[in-house]
Amino acid sequence: MAKTLFEKIWNRHIVKTIDGGPAVMYIDKHFIHEVTSPQAFNGLNKRGIQVFRPQQTVATADHNVPTLNQHLPIKEELSRKQVEALIKNCAEHGVELYGLGHPYQGIVHVIGPELGITQPGMTIVCGDSHTSTHGAFGSIAFGIGTSEVEMVLATQCLLQTKPKLMRINVEGDLKNGVVSKDIVLYILSKISASGATGYAVEFAGSAIRSLSMEARMTICNMSIEMGGRCGLIAPDETTFSYIKGRKFAPPLSPEGGQEGSAWDKALTNWKTLYSDADAVFDKEYHFDAADIEPMITYGTNPGMGIPVTGTIPTTETINETDKSGLNKSLAYMGLQQGAPIRGQKVDYVFIGSCTNSRIEDLRMVASFVKGKQKANDVEVWIVPGSKQVEAQAKAEGIDKIFEEAGFMLRQPGCSACLGMNEDKIPAGKYCISTSNRNFEGRQGAGARTLLASPLTAAAAAVTGVVTDVRELMPPSPEGEFVSSLIESNQTN
Repeated sequence: MAKTLFEKIWNRHIVKTIDGGPAVMYIDKHFIHEVTSPQAFNGLNKRGIQVFRPQQTVATADHNVPTLNQHLPIKEELSRKQVEALIKNCAEHGVELYGLGHPYQGIVHVIGPELGITQPGMTIVCGDSHTSTHGAFGSIAFGIGTSEVEMVLATQCLLQTKPKLMRINVEGDLKNGVVSKDIVLYILSKISASGATGYAVEFAGSAIRSLSMEARMTICNMSIEMGGRCGLIAPDETTFSYIKGRKFAPPLSPEGGQEGSAWDKALTNWKTLYSDADAVFDKEYHFDAADIEPMITYGTNPGMGIPVTGTIPTTETINETDKSGLNKSLAYMGLQQGAPIRGQKVDYVFIGSCTNSRIEDLRMVASFVKGKQKANDVEVWIVPGSKQVEAQAKAEGIDKIFEEAGFMLRQPGCSACLGMNEDKIPAGKYCISTSNRNFEGRQGAGARTLLASPLTAAAAAVTGVVTDVRELMPPSPEGEFVSSLIESNQTN
């Protein structure tokens, strides 16, 4: 019987199916951090039990950590206590921790892939909704609550109900200046922030297959923003090339005299992970890549997006049920119905988060802003997703380019994505952000967030207003300029 990619992975991980209820699913890898793990460890300690399989759990400090002076004690009391609790709990339970100062520390959904921990066919969970990021490797990856974190720590299993299945196909070539963040914001604008509720979403099509792994991670990262339980992309040669040789990837040489390497064996398995040609999905969407423009949000959920050349919707152009939401969002954002978004004043630019803080993102921005200066009245924060990204940026001279442009390269962490740390946007100020959510108060009480790609954010940084990045690009065949931006810094 034909199966989807999701079904193939799901079936391999079901320990037991409960009649009329959920299934017991085995979890291959569990990521934890300082915010959602303390209560889970407390639960274990009260029951007098240890983490069942500590070698399958990886910890890092990311959400609440400062992004300046990480060598100093954390000033904010709650953040300090949470990080201290993580250190204590990991030591007591034998869990590997990449804390502040460790060369592997960083945002949990950045370090998993870059270390080769994230691999095709896995089930992966974390007490963070954007665990869906790891699905870019052809894995089932999703966020869980604190009680579920405790369940996985105690049993390495989780009760789960099989979701419905959706496939979103994007075919064709992307226009110049359009990148993966624009793709996913476009999809969100079409199906809404609840359009995939209850579904596991597979992204497919030639436009998706043409993306790098880091770009694919951006797509899957935001599958949760359309209500999806998880997002995934079938692994291919791009996936295998990315993983090969990384720290925790299967080794390339045979071990113990056995024939064939662990890498070869893994590769044979990974190549079976795709949706069969006649597999059936509960729902499918089809989009043409040529229709996608550089995108930006105007409201207070990620589905409220328009092209940067577009105008803010009016109550006459939207569904009756969305009218009150539009009015409420625009009142918070201080924007007007029917007004163009291009030219809107920007106060802050934040390039970072688990959505867009990888080395490819920084290379793209650095190549674009090289030789340019930020607008005088804009503050720009560049926050790398990990210590490895930070080190690579410095090795390539990207830090110098940012410094000369007036951008601030900070230290790794979730930073201004969620306002749980010291990096907050002041009330009433506008921030173009490469993060994943624009909810009221997400980046700080009263902060006004406009989500966009790293390129669109960089364009606003140098002009001081929402700008169509294509106006600042040299003419080139579709898609070629973005590719050249990434490659130029990679080879410098």
